[in-house]
Amino acid sequence: RPSASEGRARAMEMVRELNMRTAKARSNSALDVAAVAKGVESVPYAQAAELLSPHERDGDLALKSCQVHEDHPARVVVVCEPGLQKQMGALHPAAALYERFVNLEASVSEHATFRDTLRKRGIKVLTVREILRHGLDNNLRCRLDLEDLAMGFLTYQGDAGPGDKTPTSRGKLEENLKEHVSDSYKRLVLENMSADQLIDVILTKPTVTVKPSYRDTGFTASYEFEPLTNLIFTRDQQITTAKGVVMASLRSSQRQHEIKVMRFCFQKLGITVLGQVDPPGYLEGGDFFPAGEDLCFVGVGLRSNELAVFQLMEKDYFGTRRVAIVKDLYEKDQDRMHLDCVFSILSQDCVLMLEDMMGDESPTRRLVDEYTRGDDGAYTKSRGNVEFSSYLRDQGYNIITVTGEEQLQYACNVVNLGESCILSCHAPTARKICRSKHFSGTMEFLPYSAITAMYGALHCSTQVVMRS
Repeated sequence: RPSASEGRARAMEMVRELNMRTAKARSNSALDVAAVAKGVESVPYAQAAELLSPHERDGDLALKSCQVHEDHPARVVVVCEPGLQKQMGALHPAAALYERFVNLEASVSEHATFRDTLRKRGIKVLTVREILRHGLDNNLRCRLDLEDLAMGFLTYQGDAGPGDKTPTSRGKLEENLKEHVSDSYKRLVLENMSADQLIDVILTKPTVTVKPSYRDTGFTASYEFEPLTNLIFTRDQQITTAKGVVMASLRSSQRQHEIKVMRFCFQKLGITVLGQVDPPGYLEGGDFFPAGEDLCFVGVGLRSNELAVFQLMEKDYFGTRRVAIVKDLYEKDQDRMHLDCVFSILSQDCVLMLEDMMGDESPTRRLVDEYTRGDDGAYTKSRGNVEFSSYLRDQGYNIITVTGEEQLQYACNVVNLGESCILSCHAPTARKICRSKHFSGTMEFLPYSAITAMYGALHCSTQVVMRS
């Protein structure tokens, strides 16, 4: 039987091991932020300004935030690691828009491995938490900016209702309660929080209902949260086009506040936001694929609509000569909510596609309306209701197909890191792609089932804001 001192030593060792695992899983991206911050003057909303400077490896001219083609080499990727907001979502997966039950520890580990894999490929990886936290230790303006953001995510409300019995006068009670749910009191609370507390406020969006208790401090409170449970899927809150970043408009009410957080991150990175989609237009990033200077694809159906596409064409935010609207008219199923659930670009001339929706006779076929920009800058329809696989072949693409069963395992939701460097979370499809005569790139398989439980995979989990 171990002695008391041996037991304490073993306990301390277990704590150290746990801290080491947690540190690796949660904040590897701190290395990236530190590298970005090195030598950069304190500039409000641009603490990662070095990202837009000549690249460390090859001395290129300043990189512009844009994606011209899905197959161009990825340089900078923004992701969001699982955390407290995910733990809250895991309490009721269906209400959090998750597909299955969630193991937070497994998802943290898988996402850390994913980030490490991207870095090994020479990609700058920044997490939302690290972007929000960066500069808070030595730049008061960064601190004030984050407090201002948190002010909009923390809600105080008073309830002077009967409460505990007391002889205290009603007028004095209501005045005291009003003071303790005021913006001035809330700002004092935020000013005294640590950096990570502030970020947790933003990611969990708490509402505090304050009631009189007539004893002790004189108040009691109840707490409600609207955690940003889907922020891990950084693909959706915006699209990065050949022109730059455009903020999206998300269909689900649970996800509305994600856009505010991502816009703040881009401002802090010094990345210009071109504009946004305005309701009743809806657009989610999983429905967008850049395919060169001449063409981009935009899916519409369950989550995105044509009104959003028309808004962006009118403002020339796509930056391509042609825009192919891929219409999901006949299915609109949650399992295939976005275009990246059924389609992906593997190279300049090869794509991945769900075979069940191919062909004019398919009951779930997608149809393409193509719009072409004229000399006056306006887009007009040049083709209409072309079956999607036929349209792709017309553009010179070879198609590798996946079955319906494979699609449900996120076979299509691969991420192309550029020059046909593909990451896949579905091993059988990864092998199928490698064996295809149409594919000459590289493939790596990553286990990701703890993340796919949340209704998304590798493509969903990345926002590539810069490609070469």
